[in-house]
Amino acid sequence: MANLDLKGFWNESLVQLRTDLGEEEFSGWFTDLKYLKEGENCVIIGAPSSFHRDRVKSRYQNTIKASLKKAAGGRDIDLKFEILSEKAGKDAGDKQQIPVQDSGNREKEEINSKISAAASPEAPKKEKKSKHLQMRDDFIFDRYIIGENNSFAANAAIAISRNPGKAYNPFLIYGGVGLGKTHLMQAIGNYVYENSDNKVIYTTSENFLNEYVQAIQDGKMNAFKNKFRYTDVLLIDDIQFFQDKPGVQEELFHTFNELLNNKKQLVFTCDRPPSELKKFSERLITRFEQSLKVDLQPPRYEVRCAILRTTAESRGAAIPDEVIDLVSKNISSNVRDLISALNTLIAYTELMGKPITLEVAQQRLRDTFNAPRQANLSLDNIIRVVAEYFSLTPNDLKGKKRSQNIVNPRQLAMYIGREMTDYSTTELGQEFGGRDHTTVMYSIEKIKGKILTDPTLDSTIESLKRSIKEFSSK
Repeated sequence: MANLDLKGFWNESLVQLRTDLGEEEFSGWFTDLKYLKEGENCVIIGAPSSFHRDRVKSRYQNTIKASLKKAAGGRDIDLKFEILSEKAGKDAGDKQQIPVQDSGNREKEEINSKISAAASPEAPKKEKKSKHLQMRDDFIFDRYIIGENNSFAANAAIAISRNPGKAYNPFLIYGGVGLGKTHLMQAIGNYVYENSDNKVIYTTSENFLNEYVQAIQDGKMNAFKNKFRYTDVLLIDDIQFFQDKPGVQEELFHTFNELLNNKKQLVFTCDRPPSELKKFSERLITRFEQSLKVDLQPPRYEVRCAILRTTAESRGAAIPDEVIDLVSKNISSNVRDLISALNTLIAYTELMGKPITLEVAQQRLRDTFNAPRQANLSLDNIIRVVAEYFSLTPNDLKGKKRSQNIVNPRQLAMYIGREMTDYSTTELGQEFGGRDHTTVMYSIEKIKGKILTDPTLDSTIESLKRSIKEFSSK
């Protein structure tokens, strides 16, 4: 292989990949890759970060190898990666890429980068930006665990962070509590802030509302408008709290239009899709509906394990695999609950000076694992909301009719009842017209099976759950 032009094969494969993937996807992942050198029967490619490397390997490695094989006339060529660090050249502003140890550990990368910089005393020092005052500096892409539940949202967020205002604008992330909406939003903001001179504003809906009210009281509306309309990236968290507040909706509408017309990036989070926002101006809903909307779902088991391992490593905590497995199997609601359980275990071992064992985890998290899901939630409310959603009556769901337009909603109501309450299958059966518990179990399994084959059913279930909670809180 030594006499083959491996670099030429790499360049040829890039041309083919650009054609196959399209300019937008290719630019997002391949323009920052660098050909470094050839090894024994392989090419060695530099990636700008461990996150970037891992995403390219997981999504494109087989495609790249196939393209290299085609370029090399049918010869198999292996592919290896190294992480790059930036070092300023001797001339101001001149940068070159230098490979450092291929490690997924962000801390090691930073250490190696500092060592490389120290080796060239003549190189000018690049000042690191101070952290953004409104955003958490740990909410970055490298610390965002990607799985099937959020891969589309994460890839869209990465593309936006690289070209703010040019692609996928505006961008709306929605989903339940604790699923990582704020993390993903702030990862966009942190990346843009760190890698450009663009002005980034992050605010919660509450702070936006408070500033709006204060500006009216102080007669400083022009200052308020100038702050939010003259930025490059505007991130607003939890827009559902603008419901039933027509004044601030009016201001948001004009801010929205001003930024969009000037090709400035808008990113929003919400706990529901725009179509379910009540007492919201139609013209705002229309604009949200026209945005790129991504739905975050609860993480699956494998992703929950990865989240716990990554978080534990970042905290320097040794968590046995059996404990990771225990927590992942018992907490499936959201990321926030997972991290809360992990923090409980880490606090115990730090304060007590004892290792975390399976027995310790079972004891310390006993109340968390056994907590009723919604102890005070009325099953009648669940039945009523589900029936109304499908244009049926509660008696239809409790009755004996077995037409398809009734059976499916009935099974769905049983599934949601089991998910949201601490009712047993026997108790659920009694509430649904005195049915046997095996009928309830069959209905629940039936819905679980449909969730795997029908990607829209998850969204329907989450929508019903939100409606049930709202109805129950009245």
